[in-house]
Amino acid sequence: MLARGSGPEQRSRLALQWRQISWITCWIMLYAVEALPACPFSCKCDSRSLEVDCSGLGLTMVPPDLPAATRTLLLLNNKLSALPSWAFANLSSLQRLDLSNNFLDQLPRSLFGDLTNLTELQLRNNSIRTLDRDLLQHSPLLRHLDLSINGLAQLPPGLFDGLPALRSLSLRSNRLQNLDRLTFEPLASLQLLQVGDNPWECDCNLRDFKHWMEWFSYRGGRLDQLACTLPKELRGKDMRVVPMEMFNYCSQLEDENSSAGLDIPGPPCTKASPEPAKPKPGAEPEPEPSTACPQKQRYRPVSVRRAIGTVIIAGVVCGIVCIMMVVAAAYGCIYASVMAKYHRELKKRQPLMGDPEGEHEDQKQISSVA
Repeated sequence: MLARGSGPEQRSRLALQWRQISWITCWIMLYAVEALPACPFSCKCDSRSLEVDCSGLGLTMVPPDLPAATRTLLLLNNKLSALPSWAFANLSSLQRLDLSNNFLDQLPRSLFGDLTNLTELQLRNNSIRTLDRDLLQHSPLLRHLDLSINGLAQLPPGLFDGLPALRSLSLRSNRLQNLDRLTFEPLASLQLLQVGDNPWECDCNLRDFKHWMEWFSYRGGRLDQLACTLPKELRGKDMRVVPMEMFNYCSQLEDENSSAGLDIPGPPCTKASPEPAKPKPGAEPEPEPSTACPQKQRYRPVSVRRAIGTVIIAGVVCGIVCIMMVVAAAYGCIYASVMAKYHRELKKRQPLMGDPEGEHEDQKQISSVA
């Protein structure tokens, strides 16, 4: 009886175990399908690191079927020239985005609006000329930003206001001529700043940024060389080693601008003055208000050679004055010692010469004592 019942009972156990294994396999497959959707065509996907590599495929648009769980998206070395505002929508888990070596010239304001966990953004070697100030406001965790080799001529104020965690920033090889100090003050965690290979104009517009660079270097930040292009007296020199005395004229310029602002505004200045109206016959011509544009004086920093020459001349003059004072003091000491010796010898000779005045004074002293 036991032998006969052992067969059906064993088959039922095997069937139960098979059902359990099937349910577990189905759950694993469903979880895998949810975590790793289909990989975009021609791209390479890594299920462990959740990386999608679509680099070097000649793409002209971002693949629309990107997995929502993607953490790293590589789109470098393609032919992307324009991106719609919804190109990276629903990619809230994305942490690293590389758009280097493309033809991007303008980025929509809300392009990175859904990338709240983004920590690294590579935009190197594109044709970006302008940036919207709110472009990065929705990525507070951003740590590394590369904007090198683009056509940026200026940075909008407030661009980095929402990036307290930014550690490295590259602005190399752009068209930047000056930078505003207020733009960089919110970057409290910044450790590396690259600003080389830009046509910097070391004038009053860069003076405040020079103060910020000195503070940034003092707190341990790393900064590459900021070589001046203009004026020609400072060409090739690092802005950090230019003495602040070279910018003394800036305060004079600010004073003149403030005083000029108090003047009564006149008619608008135009380059091309209108033709004077023909006077009526028999009437005296009325004087017309002058609309000529006043020639604006261009302030230039003092020449470096002239400043160095002034310092050398001042040092030579001070040295000569010091030497003259030492000589005068030595002459005074020698003269005093000679005169003292002369008076001592003179006093020794007076009793031998029988000075009557001395005897008379001695008699007066004896009488007064008596």
